[in-house]
Amino acid sequence: MSQKRKKDTDYITISTRIHAMENRLLSRERMERMVSAQNEGEALKVLDECGYGVSAGGAVEARLADAQGALFDELQGAVPEPRLIDVFRLKYDYHNAKALIKAEATGSDARRLLVSGGRYDCQQLAEEFQRESLSGTSACFQQAVAAARRVLADTRDPQRSDVVLDKACYAEMAQLAADCASPFLQGYVRLCIDVANLRTAVRVARMGKGGDFLLQVLMPGGSVTESALAAAQPEDLGNLFQSGALAKAAKLGAQAARPEGGTMLAFERECDNALTRYVAGAKRVPFGEEPVIAFLHAKEAELTAIRIILSGCRAGLDEAMIWERLRECYV
Repeated sequence: MSQKRKKDTDYITISTRIHAMENRLLSRERMERMVSAQNEGEALKVLDECGYGVSAGGAVEARLADAQGALFDELQGAVPEPRLIDVFRLKYDYHNAKALIKAEATGSDARRLLVSGGRYDCQQLAEEFQRESLSGTSACFQQAVAAARRVLADTRDPQRSDVVLDKACYAEMAQLAADCASPFLQGYVRLCIDVANLRTAVRVARMGKGGDFLLQVLMPGGSVTESALAAAQPEDLGNLFQSGALAKAAKLGAQAARPEGGTMLAFERECDNALTRYVAGAKRVPFGEEPVIAFLHAKEAELTAIRIILSGCRAGLDEAMIWERLRECYV
């Protein structure tokens, strides 16, 4: 059944709110102040301007996670199409599924590994997992959890179990984007899949494994097919993506895939930058689903930047080394 897309005018109110909220994002100028701060406490003061209200010595990571969950909840109740928000939330559910399945196999406690922000409350998810009843979750999620459990029980290979969940995660993202009938969101999800596959291809090449193994772990739904990626030599990655958003990243990936390729840092950073450049086009859209999607990506990128800066500060890295790890800003 074809899905009816919400009209752009349905988003006038939330788009106005989103554009106002963009003023509190971690801008380049705020990032510079954090990086040049004398200590973590000074760096955290900058985050007050972004609405986090964290303090030195406090549970910084918990506060960041809580803020992300609160944002999801706020926007989910305000957008005309709530499934837009689910596209960004579901990855946390699949992370929690991985933690629960591995903990079950090893007889350990997964609670400290569970994260908030998903569609399903993580503690309730853990309880229902123990009862083997995931009522209230999507059919795709239930089927993937059951399949991943079987794979881990049969093979004792957590990587293969993770691949089952990763494929389901991206498949559900793609289905939600299709259900929303948003070309912008569908393009974003397709690019996310391309990024995941390109990263996998580079890592597999660095491990010295061949195309048969690669074909097993690639995700369907990208602009470059799994078979094309699996058949390509590492040095050909740039050619596969030469006309798209990942052209620069693929060239860096081709270099990093060689045995003497060195660090993956520039390649990983450029993959993330490609996604930010994709959503940056929403800045020119006054109202519609595009500003909502772009803002959600920008907030996730912001959390990544905050964690990079704080971890660099704690590790005693100099400013140049921290900047090497930081991605492009949305604002």
